[in-house]
Amino acid sequence: MQPTYFINHGGGPCFFLEPGPMRAAWSELERYLRDFAGTLSEQPRAILVVSGHWEEDRPTVNAGAAPPLLFDYGGFPDYTYQLTWPAPGSPTLAARVRDLLGAAGIDSAADTTRGWDHGVFVPMKVMFPAAEIPVVQLSLQHGLEPAAHLAMGRALKPLRGEGVLIVGSGQTYHNMRGFMARGHPVDLAAEAFDDWLRQTMLDGATRDRALIDWEKAPGARQAQPHEDHLLPLMVVAGAASGEPGQVAFHGHALGKPISGFRFNQPVSQGDLQ
Repeated sequence: MQPTYFINHGGGPCFFLEPGPMRAAWSELERYLRDFAGTLSEQPRAILVVSGHWEEDRPTVNAGAAPPLLFDYGGFPDYTYQLTWPAPGSPTLAARVRDLLGAAGIDSAADTTRGWDHGVFVPMKVMFPAAEIPVVQLSLQHGLEPAAHLAMGRALKPLRGEGVLIVGSGQTYHNMRGFMARGHPVDLAAEAFDDWLRQTMLDGATRDRALIDWEKAPGARQAQPHEDHLLPLMVVAGAASGEPGQVAFHGHALGKPISGFRFNQPVSQGDLQ
């Protein structure tokens, strides 16, 4: 059975910038993502990605056979808008996702024209540069209710036994004002929230309830003024409900803590950053 993962996808096209301060700020994360595929015990048949950059009134899958790239970032060099990553889509997997959601009483939709936003193609281009594995993206649902996204994940759990890797792509710290603060000072509230996440993700028996009440965690709103980049974590945690979690990545970017998680599959000491 495939594990599920929550990854941080960095800032814009950060991993493809020319060498400089911005590229260096995300170097820990880039190194982890480049090594990611080698930590899997078997190559996935397909990948389902939930990104913090797509919300719809109801969960929606991109069902195109060859989705384009959405360059939904601004202010970066021209060459970052010429990136390519020609992985195939999978209308078959998109239909399977909708069937599973429907069986759980969750209404969904399909979009055959939308492309992959940078929460998908930027990290995936680093993780799977050969672009050979079919990829489908699933949206978040407006309202960003934790319980609803945990339920989405629980409905999709059978995909893991069908060889599908489920990845949540967001950021455990997503306060843009904090990222841009002069000198990139240490943010103690953000450190407290990241500490809470790294403890809370471990216990499959209590994790879902804790995530529903995530706003009560120390530093929660300092780290996540708007929770769109946290909700992908709810989906992948739901798809591994009751199973133990591990810290797959922990580092800093622009002085702020970021962590990634793996659910179900054990992590060797050498995988930790």
